[in-house]
Formats: sequence, C-alpha cells, structure tokens
Amino acid sequence: MFKRILIANRGEIAVRIIRACRELGIETVAVYSEVDREALHVLLADQAVCIGPARARDSYLNAKNIISATVLTGAEAIHPGFGFLAENSKFAEMCQECNITFIGPKAETIATMGNKVKARQLMSEAGIPVVPGVEGVIKNFKHAAKAAKEIGYPVMLKAAAGGGGRGIRIVHSAEDLKKAYETAKAEAQAAFNDDDMYLEKFIEEPRHIEFQILADHYGHVIHLGERDCSIQRRNQKIIEEAPSTILTPKLRKKIGETAVRAAQAVDYQNAGTIEFLVDKNGSFYFMEMNTRIQVEHPVTEMITGIDLIQEQIRIAAGQRLRYNQQDVILNGHAIECRINAENPALGFRPSPGKVQITLWPGGKGIRLDSALYNGYEIPPTYDSMIAKLIAYGKDRNEALSIMGRALEEFVIEGIDTNIDFLFTILNHEKFITGQIDTGFIARKFNLK
Repeated sequence: MFKRILIANRGEIAVRIIRACRELGIETVAVYSEVDREALHVLLADQAVCIGPARARDSYLNAKNIISATVLTGAEAIHPGFGFLAENSKFAEMCQECNITFIGPKAETIATMGNKVKARQLMSEAGIPVVPGVEGVIKNFKHAAKAAKEIGYPVMLKAAAGGGGRGIRIVHSAEDLKKAYETAKAEAQAAFNDDDMYLEKFIEEPRHIEFQILADHYGHVIHLGERDCSIQRRNQKIIEEAPSTILTPKLRKKIGETAVRAAQAVDYQNAGTIEFLVDKNGSFYFMEMNTRIQVEHPVTEMITGIDLIQEQIRIAAGQRLRYNQQDVILNGHAIECRINAENPALGFRPSPGKVQITLWPGGKGIRLDSALYNGYEIPPTYDSMIAKLIAYGKDRNEALSIMGRALEEFVIEGIDTNIDFLFTILNHEKFITGQIDTGFIARKFNLK
C-alpha cells in the first residue's frame, strides 16, 4: 500500500479523497492555486503545495507543476479525482515515465475511450449495442448533411473528444443543421482543442443509465449496479439516483453484463463508468465510458456499502478485487442533489462570493460531501458545484422524503444557490412517480 498520495484536484472531491486516504492510514498531499490557499482540502491534508495562479491552466491543469510537487513531497501516487487532468492520457503517461502511480486506468485506455469515435467503433466491434450513427468523424458540413438525411432526424452532433455536456447539439431539422454544426465545432475547439465531430441518431426521451465498474490488474471485472442520471440541464447532471426506477432485475442483469464486457474489451483497470441510453422499450445503447471516478459515485456507495475511492487506491496499489459479482447486493435507495453556487432565476448565473453562514442538514440517511465552511470565499474561477447532498432510505419514497426535508434544512447565506430549484424538481408529480427522461427539465420548466 502507498505511504503518501498527492491529490491533483480541489473542492469536495479532494476532501473526499483525503478522508478515504486517512481511513487507510495514507498520508496526503494537497495542491492548490493561489486563490485556493484557504480551501478546505489544503487545510485538511498532511502537506500542501502551491502549483500556480488562479487560472486552471496555470495550476490544476499544469501537469509539470503537479509532477514536480509529487516528486518534491515524496508521494508515490497521484489521485486525479474528476475533471482537470483525470482523463488526460498524456498526464497518465507522464506519471508512468516518472515512476509515479496514476490512480486510474492505463494511459492508452484513457486515450482510446476518451475519443468518442474510437470508443464507439471499439464497442461496436466487441458486440456492444451502439446508437445508430456515422462510423468515424464527420469530414465537413456536406458529410454531416448527407449522414443526417440517411439516419433521419432528429440527430445529435457530438464532439469526438467531448465530455461534460460540451460540444453537443440536438438537431431536429435540416434547416437547423448548419448553425448547430458550426457552433458545436467552435465549442469543441474551445473546450478540447479538437473540433472533430461525429453524428448519431438522437434517441428521444431516453433515460441516462450508467453502470459503475471495478476492475483489477488481474482480469477481474465486476459492476456495482446502475445510477439514473436523467435529470439534466444542458446535458449537465443535476440529480442522480440509484437504483433506477426503469430497470427490472432482468434488464439490470443484462445491461450490467454488457457493461462488464465493454470494460473487458479495453482491458480496463480501476474504477470506471459505462454510460447507456435506455429507450421506452428497454432497448439500450452504449454512449460513452468515463475513465475516472464520477461526481455521483456516493449513491452507489450508499446502496452497496463499498467505498469506491478506497477501492481505486487498493487496485492501483496492485491488490486484487475483494468482491465477486455475487457479493454486490443493492440495498435501499439513494438520491444525490448537486448544490451549485448559481441563481436559477437569472439564467443560472454563477454566484461566487463569501459564504457568510452555512447550516448543514443532518439526521438519518443524510450524507453531505462539500468543501464549504463559514467565511469561505468561493472563487469565480472554477466549476459552480459547491456540495453534494445525498439521501438514503429503505426505498425511493423514503429517500425522497429524507432529501426533501434535508433541502429545507440546508442554509447557505452570502451567495445564491440552486437549492430551491432542486426542491421544486423533487416535488414535481412526474419526478415523484419516476416518469422522467433526459428532457424532463427542459420540458417541465421551459428551460433550454
């Protein structure tokens, strides 16, 4: 087992990893930008190293500085969390070249699955169902127009190197294609420095279902059930839950086995997520693979009792998986709400600033992952997510009741948040009855 791990991230996920390491008796090293000097992950870690100015590209995306901090502090491994360098294959290669363990899959796996076109082709070859679409990248607008006509509208344009909902456009008619194609390419270039696009059939009113995978270095792969991530705004997840209301035990088994085969097809190692679209008829299609821990991993931990961060660390240290598939039993129901510093009434405008007072919810079935504290200054530089509130109950109704009560208790003063908006969603009749899909928010709240 490692003696010391550097955490190449910030915010609640850095705090989450520090806690997991502490329970394993592992020392931690935090890295921080100049604006994060007083951040909670810096205060909690055994050591902390400043790696640059506020801008992410100068600090949390500065691979050389992070590697230098690792060597300087004698850390043996790096946990990248999610976002920033978590799915950067070149960074994983740099770690390997410097004899530092990257807590995640192999660099070549990250590169393959990070390219949505390559991933799609590989899954298709492995017999994994994929959404009907173009094989390879779109060469130009003429190619896109021809492909869309053949496949039939609506279609979805996606950035080949995409993630996080960026570089995606849904196109309902030929008249809308040109503008969507140009804006998606521009967005992809700005976000990923890569404007390659691919095109596939848009599955209408699907559920976004993802399966959590654990795989060790010895060919042992299991899944830990699904998470339903259908409540989204602009392709960004807002509420996630496990298990899904749409999956029967038979369908869960079928998709779970498919997810394991998908991971085996790329010789996957460590924790990962296979994402699917599931239509009204129960047909499912591979969408993408995330080669990292997910924001929504706590709901899986709550219903399985398995600490995913600790398992990541054990796998990276060369240990064998401690579980077989039959050991994974789903108990109860968990729901996660992402608490963002934003103002829904003003078009979800980000709301950085000083947290004057925060009163956290508690009681039976509540977990809160956050890096907030009274007096903390939320910088305008990074993602607006400031906390994850997780509720657990014996069934979905109880989990919903606990979550509703917890949202009412949650107080954050000094900034705007989306807490009231989340409460409104949870109390919508269609959400309560599980009649949701990825377009739920756009339709029910008239939001684009």
